[in-house]
Amino acid sequence: MAVYKRGDVYWYKFIRNGHRYRKSTGVQNKRTAEVIESAFRVALEKGDVGITARKAIPNFASAMRDFLEWSEREHSAKPSTFRRYQISSIALLRFFTDTSLDSITADEVERYKAARLSQFKTVRGKGGKRKATNKPIQPATINRELAALRAVFNHAIKAKVPVENPVSKTGAKALQEHNEQTRVLTFDEQAKYLAAATPMLRDIAVLMLVTGMRPEEVYRIQPENVHLAESYLFNPFGKTKAAKRRIRLTASAKSVLTRRLTKCDGPYLFPHASDPNQPIPKINNAHDRAVRDSKVARFRLYDCRHTFATRAVEAGIDPVTLAAVLGHSKINMVMRYAHPTQEHQTKAMEKMERYVAQQQIEAAAHGQRASEAIQ
Repeated sequence: MAVYKRGDVYWYKFIRNGHRYRKSTGVQNKRTAEVIESAFRVALEKGDVGITARKAIPNFASAMRDFLEWSEREHSAKPSTFRRYQISSIALLRFFTDTSLDSITADEVERYKAARLSQFKTVRGKGGKRKATNKPIQPATINRELAALRAVFNHAIKAKVPVENPVSKTGAKALQEHNEQTRVLTFDEQAKYLAAATPMLRDIAVLMLVTGMRPEEVYRIQPENVHLAESYLFNPFGKTKAAKRRIRLTASAKSVLTRRLTKCDGPYLFPHASDPNQPIPKINNAHDRAVRDSKVARFRLYDCRHTFATRAVEAGIDPVTLAAVLGHSKINMVMRYAHPTQEHQTKAMEKMERYVAQQQIEAAAHGQRASEAIQ
């Protein structure tokens, strides 16, 4: 019998005449659940249970279109979520376009992963045309695409489309990500980079370097959340309670924000170039130019946050406090961002060596005094 346990209760699932039946029995005893399932089958045979028409299974392009329309409405307060799904949909549509949803199996997803791993990143050149680079697609990018694929199937299943989700705990697995970043700017690199940056990029980078804010948190700063007199900035955005936090302002941060507030005539301190009522979505092109012109070894804008975290650790800020400053709900997340330099590690070991040597000297002296007292 097609009875299985899901949570604390048993469910039954079977296919009859092309129609899929799946329902909770509502009981925790397997034998009772089997009786319920058998009774339902008998009722089907007698015609006591009405059979609804089997919902047509759409192709992937249609399912993705419906999902994106839903996501745009559902995530209107979190446009970055919808945008992430939009970006992930590009590669997915290119591979699965006309494929029926019920034909996309875990094996098909594995073929998709293999195909993506063999491809290279593209960049937009002059005239808007995209061209391939020599940089392979990263596992993190493919995993985001798999997450979008999973969401598309979940959306279809909720709409009663009779399909199984191939991207699940028992289906296609996410790729292992080896993407821990260890790039930390030196103060010399920082000076060269900021000198080559545009005014807007410079202000964004400085705020990240002295507060540890995420890029999107800086982009979305609004005048009403800046409290210069009290020396703090409130960030109301984020997926967790910890991300919504007060951020202490340094003198450098206050200088940047004061200048931005003076020029601000809209809802954001860093407005979109073509729509002042929206925040700037990203500043990657300006960042890439500044890195190239400054001749500093390549790094991501996000590494400014890593740099802040590393300097905080080296300055003696404890992990609990640093997690709160960075907006993390878990202390272990700090380890992804804090990367003590080799010099700092060397000094730490020298400090440890001196401490141990001093303790050994004191222990030897204590032993000597104890011996003399006995004599």
